[in-house]
Amino acid sequence: MEDDGPVLALEAACIGDIQAMVMDFKSSTHSTASYPKAQKQSLCIRVLGCLHPTFPNSGFAVATCTRSNPFLNFRLPFDDAKTCTDVAREVVEVGSGVKNFKAGDKVTGGGLAEFAVAKETLTVPRPPEVSAAEGAGLPIAGLTAHMALTQSAGVKLDGSGPRKNILITSASGSVGQFAIQFVKLGNTHVTSTCWARNMDFVKSLGADEILDYKTPEGLSLKSLSGQKDDVVIHCTTGIPWSTFKPNLSANGNVIDLTLSPGALVSSLLKKLTFSKKQLVLLLLAAKGENLDYLVKLVNEGKLKTVIDSKYPLSKAEDAWANKIDGHCGALTGHATGTIIVGP
Repeated sequence: MEDDGPVLALEAACIGDIQAMVMDFKSSTHSTASYPKAQKQSLCIRVLGCLHPTFPNSGFAVATCTRSNPFLNFRLPFDDAKTCTDVAREVVEVGSGVKNFKAGDKVTGGGLAEFAVAKETLTVPRPPEVSAAEGAGLPIAGLTAHMALTQSAGVKLDGSGPRKNILITSASGSVGQFAIQFVKLGNTHVTSTCWARNMDFVKSLGADEILDYKTPEGLSLKSLSGQKDDVVIHCTTGIPWSTFKPNLSANGNVIDLTLSPGALVSSLLKKLTFSKKQLVLLLLAAKGENLDYLVKLVNEGKLKTVIDSKYPLSKAEDAWANKIDGHCGALTGHATGTIIVGP
């Protein structure tokens, strides 16, 4: 799965007579797909490593094929779609309009298949110091956490912003691991929730306070120090607004990454009532320049992708099951960090 070169892509189309993993809401099967052809401004890439959750409230992973929703700027899983996310790979062909990459370059982007096609604008160089596995686990989870903290929560990663109290739910997962690290780069206080077995892992990432889901404090999300939350980065399902509300500061916000029906309703009600405490839905707007920034942080040792486990493509179903088991609603807490699939 490792290599000696570098590039990262945010999303890719899995097409071609190649080995692939086809997944829908109910099942997953090994299959073949037609060999991908690089278009004018895209790259054909040999996949070196992939997988990471792209739809937290259902547990679906980057392996999930997705299709654009015409009404909302995010993607939903569909069994007949072609677009996937988060892989590390090597460029094998470039379109006639591609200017910044050539065959042999290494990239990170998406798809549970041997080859994929990615847009040049969503692809960035990956330094040799950043491994294929680190790159594969970075794009969607890292960018989601980055957008939630810097744009929605207003955290300054250089530490120059006001100090806030931030709560991160399901902090041992793919998005949570990055969220903790960004909060600490911003020199602010972070409380994290996870299962007891993952508390040492979350502490190692920099969490100031850790709540065990099974304790009264964990169930109520009440800080052990009595501090109110200015921001909640909500990475899991099954927690109602009524649990967040008493723990929020006067103008506290919940940044919801789950897009669950309950979250949609609560967000609308908060806006209609002009409440000072808001539930904000986060829809990722992925940008190549932001991914490039994250890669630089990894290369500088300021950010790390924690790898839970690695699977060959032939065992992708096991990776899929492990990711759902560890991420969906934080029901079991088995997986910590990111799960990677590679050749």
